[in-house]
Amino acid sequence: MFSFKIREPQCGASLSDPNKALKINLNSNANCLWHIQRSENQTIRLIFSYFKFNPSSSCETESIKVYDGPSSNSPLLGQVCNNTDAVPVFQSSSNSLTFLITTNSVAFTRNFFVSYYYFSPETTIENCGGSLTGPSGTFTSPNYPAAYPEFTYCVWHIQTTKNSKISLEFQDFFLELDQNCQFDFLAVYDGLTTDTGLIGKACGVSRPTFESSSNAMTVVLSTDYANSYRGFSARYTSVLPSPPEPDTSLTCSSDRMTIVLSKAYLDSLGYNETHLQLNDPSCRPVTTDQVIFSFPLSSCGTTKKDEDLSITYTNVVTISESGNVITRKKIVQIIAKCIMEKNSTLEVIYVTENNIIQNTASVGRYNVSMSFYDSDSFSSPVLESPYYVDLNQTLFAQVSLHSTDPNLLVFIDTCTASPQSDFGSITYDLIRSGCKKDDTVVTYQPLEHYGRFRFNAFRFLRRAPSVYLQCDVLICDSNNESSRCTKGCVSRQKRETSSYTWKTKAVVGPIRLKRDRRAADHLESLTGTDAEETPNLQRYSFSTLSVVVLISNIIIVVAVVVKYHMNCLSGSGYQKIPSSY
Repeated sequence: MFSFKIREPQCGASLSDPNKALKINLNSNANCLWHIQRSENQTIRLIFSYFKFNPSSSCETESIKVYDGPSSNSPLLGQVCNNTDAVPVFQSSSNSLTFLITTNSVAFTRNFFVSYYYFSPETTIENCGGSLTGPSGTFTSPNYPAAYPEFTYCVWHIQTTKNSKISLEFQDFFLELDQNCQFDFLAVYDGLTTDTGLIGKACGVSRPTFESSSNAMTVVLSTDYANSYRGFSARYTSVLPSPPEPDTSLTCSSDRMTIVLSKAYLDSLGYNETHLQLNDPSCRPVTTDQVIFSFPLSSCGTTKKDEDLSITYTNVVTISESGNVITRKKIVQIIAKCIMEKNSTLEVIYVTENNIIQNTASVGRYNVSMSFYDSDSFSSPVLESPYYVDLNQTLFAQVSLHSTDPNLLVFIDTCTASPQSDFGSITYDLIRSGCKKDDTVVTYQPLEHYGRFRFNAFRFLRRAPSVYLQCDVLICDSNNESSRCTKGCVSRQKRETSSYTWKTKAVVGPIRLKRDRRAADHLESLTGTDAEETPNLQRYSFSTLSVVVLISNIIIVVAVVVKYHMNCLSGSGYQKIPSSY
């Protein structure tokens, strides 16, 4: 190792040895200057392999300044401070060098280990440093596995592919050992320079590992004149970062597919919105702070596949360079799927990139509605609610699927009536498993997105005057000739698992009789008349008004009791009643 004289002046000196190591300890308010000079026409390498300033100091208050010449008036080569993130190494342009150490007024013991040696820049050492650019590689210290030379300073620059990192491992490692790695050491930097970005320093017999934050790394081997060992054998590999999470979303409705991509995600892949296309390249996205494709399910090259109990709509967003003969970028495909299942619309989107698949999913529903119409032309829906009808009047009901896919079929599997909107009490089947259960029901052949039937109006006895309808609706692929929608009435004994895409319930109501409406209108008329006569009633005394109200209540109670007994005699359940007309 380097020798140093403990009795040498601690604050500055003039040095002329061909090589020397200095262990310097300074306190506060130091201003110490060292001159290095010889008559030989050689270059000086100066290494600060260890330094410890006052931890609270700054470069303005404490530093080491190195000058390329015989005095502090020579050009400044560089500066070392408390926050220096490197093992500083300086090289003169001549045979003289000067360094100045200044400290502030804080009482603290500063420690420095400095070494220098003269050398001829023309002298080269075999296998000492160089540039490594492959995706992986190996390198060793000079003379490995024999002892490395004295006064060795080797620098290896490693650079791999863009967006990768570098992992450095040692199969063998043996340098001179000391506590602060002051004599022989290996320094590893994050980048292509040795001025900053020190990842770590190593010596002794450990097997350290290092990883860069980018695709560049610098490795430095520095040795003194004594105690040489076999050095090291190292291997580096490039590490590709994990692929970015696809910041995308997919929304499926019964008639549209909407794919949203973030610009940041495209930037991370090295692309922008001009590099995107669907199966049909003529369908272009709308670009804001996001890139949005929104299109009908039956357009833009979307494919449809019938899969037993579901139909899947698929489109692909391809991200690639356009207009070039070759490319060195990855081609990314975002495969978007809308899966229409039994009770929901399941949206699936996944990205393929070098066999990497990432998924995301959300849930929606088909848009199905049910309405009454005024005739079998089904052109004018009934908009009033409640819908007032006559007993035995023919009612026309239609279930509509709101979708842009022309190859879907709507089939009414079951329709049930109830006097209550929650269908929790008595119910009456109009249609069950596609079979008519009421002799007034007439079903129409399935027509594209519409399921239609008619029946005659009725009311429930001993129940509320309203009637609600609830229908189980099946949606099938019209290209599937064996789907459930094409089989019509299927008895329970013969029924089997049939092909349909989606099943839902549609509810409409209430239906009420016109005579109930006339009664309601009459009651409203009476209420209005009473309201008009209210000023006149004020002329009567309060006692007279009370008698009138009491008599009215008695009449109402008697009427209710009589009606109750009459209903008991007539029975309960469903009953056809002749029309009042």
